Amino acid sequence: MRDVDTATPTPTRAPTAPILTLTGIGKAFGGAAALRDIDFDVRAGEIHALVGMNGAGKSTLVGVLSGQHTPDDGILTIDGQVLTGLTPRRAREHGIVTVPQKRDLVPTLTIAENLLLGELPRRGGVISWKAVDRAARAALDEVGLDLDPDVLTGTLTAAEQTMVEIAREVRRGGRVLILDEPTASLGGAAAEQVRTLVRRLRAQGTAIIYISHHLDEILDLADRVTVLRDGRRRLTVPVAELDEAALVFAIAGEHVDVERPPSVRTPGDDLLSITGLVVGHRLTDLSLRVRSGEIVAVLGPAGDGQSVLFPALSGQLSPDAGTLDIDGAHVPWADVRAALRSGLRCVTGERLAYGLIPGLSVDENIVLAEDRRARRRWIAWRSLHRRAAAMRERFGVRTIQADPPVSQLSGGNQQKVLLAKWLAGAPRVCFLEDPTNGVDVRAKADIHRLIDALADGGAAVLLASSDVAEVQRLADRVIVVTAGRPTAILDTAETTRDELVALTVGGSARE
Repeated sequence: MRDVDTATPTPTRAPTAPILTLTGIGKAFGGAAALRDIDFDVRAGEIHALVGMNGAGKSTLVGVLSGQHTPDDGILTIDGQVLTGLTPRRAREHGIVTVPQKRDLVPTLTIAENLLLGELPRRGGVISWKAVDRAARAALDEVGLDLDPDVLTGTLTAAEQTMVEIAREVRRGGRVLILDEPTASLGGAAAEQVRTLVRRLRAQGTAIIYISHHLDEILDLADRVTVLRDGRRRLTVPVAELDEAALVFAIAGEHVDVERPPSVRTPGDDLLSITGLVVGHRLTDLSLRVRSGEIVAVLGPAGDGQSVLFPALSGQLSPDAGTLDIDGAHVPWADVRAALRSGLRCVTGERLAYGLIPGLSVDENIVLAEDRRARRRWIAWRSLHRRAAAMRERFGVRTIQADPPVSQLSGGNQQKVLLAKWLAGAPRVCFLEDPTNGVDVRAKADIHRLIDALADGGAAVLLASSDVAEVQRLADRVIVVTAGRPTAILDTAETTRDELVALTVGGSARE
């Protein structure tokens, strides 16, 4: 990863009048109220965090701010000017820009081409590549990024891609920058790179609306925080007036236990054994054992060695070297049926790309992995819904309609559907890849309890994650992987969070 200027100047200006103000905003879809009487504003040189559970109204509010949704009630003003009929184009003309959670870059184009896409300077009808280079370097310099504009965007790290997207929106005149989960899929060091850039933009006077499920990040980064719940604004206060417990209560409306419960598990015999695993240059010589009733985490920066464990264990690829044994029996790599017969279940971190079928309903997705009758020409729908209902109840899947398309659910409920699909049959060995990525605080607590229950029931659980807090909450032991190599094996209870963060960026643990 290239070095980025890590200076993090703090704003010294006094609070200013809001650039953007929403007053009494309401929005309904099909008679269901998504937003009710929302007041919200953001000031120049401020990071204003917008938080809430999935379905609380954050996405709808962002849609109103960016011109994608026309509010049914209320007033929106920019620089004191009342706006009506706001569209995405008009929002951009007024300097309101959005960096979505899903990256919107063309990987086969250079950084410069992505920065100026749709407006490449021309001379006599021909693209002036010298002008492209000058404009791209100026855009990168404006936000303090030391990147080569001629590099293909697809070769960048996830953090660098996010920062290029931010630079593109700033270059386009963004004065109000909406960042939707910019660090959701990033590890500690990579996430800090993005936060450093956000702080720099704040110091330059940009008004930033910051959406994140990482509450520690909100408390560290934001100046003010607004909490939405059930489509209503429940709280707007300076972050300095809150701690994590108070913020969790405001988001959920109830106490949510996010602490690690006292361990009552006694691990048994080895169930999962991986020896000498090599996957190209991404992962080298990983060996580990997971016992019955134990949770072992493989922790590393996002995109590092732990990210290739899912394709290896799930049978998507055949590693270059290494062996896989379950309960003492050898399991061939890239043999999905053999892995399933052995009791191994793998849950992807990319739920909509690889885990669920968005066009199918919740119940169809839940039973898909175990429904042998899918091969027949007929489906016993009553039986399907009855079995799915039991799994919905067990895994806490909440829906408004009886059996909606899974694509209509919140991220947390989609993740619970995915877990129900693969884990309802009491598997012996579970591999979970970033199991709470992009879910809210209540759904995260629910999923953590489900994972605890798996281990309490005697399963061997292997967790691949870039989330240090989650690893500390769940794992009994942790294997740290940096630059594709295992660098430490630790008892989580005897290791601090700071030590784990240091190890993931190449530091050392306390002697």
